[in-house]
Amino acid sequence: MSVTSTAPMPRAGILDLSPYIGGEGRLTQGVVPVRLASNENPRGCSPLARAAYLAAAEDLHRYPDGTASGLRHAIADKYGITFEQIVCGAGSDELIALILRAYAGPGDEVIHSRHGFLMYSVAAKAVGAKPIAVDEKNLTTDVTAILAAVTPQTKVIMIANPNNPTGSLLAASEVERLVKGVPPHVVIVLDAAYAEYVEDGAYNDGSRWVASHSNVIMLRTFSKVHGLAALRLGWGYFPPAIADVINRLRGPFNVSVPAQAAGIAALADDDFVAATVEKNTRERGRLAVALEEMRLGIVPSAGNFLLVHFGAEAERIRLALKDKGIFVRQMGAYELPEYLRITVGLKADNDRLIAALEDILAKDA
Repeated sequence: MSVTSTAPMPRAGILDLSPYIGGEGRLTQGVVPVRLASNENPRGCSPLARAAYLAAAEDLHRYPDGTASGLRHAIADKYGITFEQIVCGAGSDELIALILRAYAGPGDEVIHSRHGFLMYSVAAKAVGAKPIAVDEKNLTTDVTAILAAVTPQTKVIMIANPNNPTGSLLAASEVERLVKGVPPHVVIVLDAAYAEYVEDGAYNDGSRWVASHSNVIMLRTFSKVHGLAALRLGWGYFPPAIADVINRLRGPFNVSVPAQAAGIAALADDDFVAATVEKNTRERGRLAVALEEMRLGIVPSAGNFLLVHFGAEAERIRLALKDKGIFVRQMGAYELPEYLRITVGLKADNDRLIAALEDILAKDA
């Protein structure tokens, strides 16, 4: 038998993918870092969720409930939606990948806004589809441009609202116009990862359109306001036929026992969520004012982060902050190289960031 040194080759296009790289947050030296690069909840998670997670350690030898029935019932009760139409995943990232596996492939197009979440284009390329980045208007999804970009090859449209990394919010009337203007065979994904932080009373996370349309999906996550990013827990609200498709594709035990338990407990802790949102709103406003006083451009944000314009010096300033133990997110991969995305931290974190930026900018003067 002959032996060859040729390694197995992946499917065409896989090696062309640029892997998603998350925000930095760890230092090798003894400095305690300020982690403002990944839009995590700086308050941690609910004490109830932590206790549920620890209690679940008693059952680590047992397989999870493959249907995540308890968690789905908790979600349905919390949001007043239909239990059978909820699918849980290992983060909303998994659900994004499953949706594209189900509804897009070679020769198909997946539309997203120019500065939308990077995983939309990564997941599209992974199934052989072509991501179509549509220009935004004032760093906000342009529904007119999205509708104009739809072709016979369009299979999926993915919109984050609020958007990451810009923080911009698409008005409900604009979402309505999008939903009504897209052909019914095209899947529309409304990614509401930051829904809890929105203060606009007219906002809807997308569930209203799922209830009335057979092609609209709404995604949510436990990684942000609930502070469970380490557990990789997300969920989606799907039209019945699409829920059936996704359940056929997902792994049989895709959500772990501790994640399910912590998720149920997190949903029950209204006080923790309310306090997180209140502190985020207050500190986001204070941080924005401080940055504006430094003559930095701030994009209005409905999330737990700010997109800040630093011009040509953005990367140098990011590295200078890193030298001071403060991590913020570079935006080159989002085609916004003159900006940095800064998570709203605790008051002490934000104070440290403000002082560091004042020092860096003073030296530049």
